[in-house]
Amino acid sequence: MHNANPSVIERSITNLCRVVLWVSTAVIFVILVGNTALRYITGSSLQWANEVPELLFPWLVMAGVVLASLHGAHIATTFLMEAVNAAARRIVSTISWLVVCGLYTTLSIATYRMLEVVHDEKSPILQLPGSITYACVMVGMALLAVLSLQSAWRSWFMSNDIKDVDENHVPTAHW
Repeated sequence: MHNANPSVIERSITNLCRVVLWVSTAVIFVILVGNTALRYITGSSLQWANEVPELLFPWLVMAGVVLASLHGAHIATTFLMEAVNAAARRIVSTISWLVVCGLYTTLSIATYRMLEVVHDEKSPILQLPGSITYACVMVGMALLAVLSLQSAWRSWFMSNDIKDVDENHVPTAHW
């Protein structure tokens, strides 16, 4: 999905994921360092200090997954794309991205439906709902669906002249 000229959608998603990545990393770091120092200084620790990193870590991971997708860092299966001509490559790539979009959308909807069930599960100390960690999966899958749809759009509309389309310009779907 990596593109030299990122769209407004890509820039927005990149900025959102970077903020989530930096904030979650910083909060986790401060809590873990502070709790470790407290344990060495006083022999005791903050009871809630384990729960917050556990709640934030999935958000950190999902932000990283979306950013990796934006930079084309996921494993891609390209043998089919290399085996077809440029005209077919455009069609196969577009269909592949639409399938990927559909799968991410399905995962996002399935996770949304689970939020109500896991919302009643509370963390032991802070009593925060379990839906906090599930929401990150839902948001991440929704963002990946948007990015996949954008890649399908690019695959289909990137060139008015089909002979200009080659493997370096058609975004390859990752499965």
